[in-house]
Amino acid sequence: MAPPILSLALPSETGRVLSIQSHTVQVRDIMLFIQGYVGNKSAVFPLQLLGYDVDPVNSVQFSNHTGKLLILLHSIRYPTFKGQVLNGHQLWELMEGLQANDLLYYTHLLTGMPSYIGSVSFLNTVLEVVKKLRSINPKLTYVCDPVLGDEGKLYVPPELVAVYREKVVPVASMLTPNQFEAEQLTGFRIVSEHDGREACNKLHAAGPAKVVITSINIDGHLLLIGSHEKEKGQSPDQFKIVIPRIPAYFTGTGDLMTALLLGWSNVISQFFSNFESHFPFPYSALLQRTLDDYKTAGYDIQSSSLEIRLIQSQDDIRHPQIKFKAESYN
Repeated sequence: MAPPILSLALPSETGRVLSIQSHTVQVRDIMLFIQGYVGNKSAVFPLQLLGYDVDPVNSVQFSNHTGKLLILLHSIRYPTFKGQVLNGHQLWELMEGLQANDLLYYTHLLTGMPSYIGSVSFLNTVLEVVKKLRSINPKLTYVCDPVLGDEGKLYVPPELVAVYREKVVPVASMLTPNQFEAEQLTGFRIVSEHDGREACNKLHAAGPAKVVITSINIDGHLLLIGSHEKEKGQSPDQFKIVIPRIPAYFTGTGDLMTALLLGWSNVISQFFSNFESHFPFPYSALLQRTLDDYKTAGYDIQSSSLEIRLIQSQDDIRHPQIKFKAESYN
């Protein structure tokens, strides 16, 4: 008799996550040769630290960044790369294998497919995965990081934006776009806090009950705007957090932010109804540690993007000391 799958027989109190994201083995900066934390490498470890069972599916598996994305973010372009890109058929085969062995029960689905995919067919298969998982667990929470672009530049073919807007957003439970991605998904220009709140309303109307625009640059200030529509058609609870601006570029921060929002979702649910409190979040401490370590190594932090110090910040993830003051819009 085969032993039981303990993540199913004795599930964690937090949940079981299927994470479909990219994976890179190595990222090299000019003076340092270190592990690169992006995609699943940036998301899985924090979720595990917070008590979640996580099954990662690597949508791509590359030796290093292709440079297609990072060249836009002030990083280094490699002369070549090696690896594989998962196609829709291969993804569905994995789902069939899990289902054949009664392993397809998940409480959460997390996706953040990058520009390497560039395939409408793969995205359509992800939508079939959402449908399949919800047929097994109707209460599945789908957390979607719509990796479309940043700073006015698209990472993906324009036709993928339409697929996200018309098919992915309506089935998401929580959406975590940045400012540019929120603009692409709504067709609405964000130039003020009011615009950010209105973009959240437009995204609620399209589907997701929770929307977090993870970074909005307004008059030199960096904001996070969160919005929760508890009942369809009702005015959402909305808040903002002013994020301390750190003078550097980092890779993997979007993947990390979405994973932390999922990992702290139980706290966030309570937080939405208690705005005038301080919200424990390890994001800022982790970035500051990264910055300090690069400076200690004598590295010019302005010369390229920085790889986040994830392993070294595990205590900050489990027991965050820095707390953000949230301000309610309601």
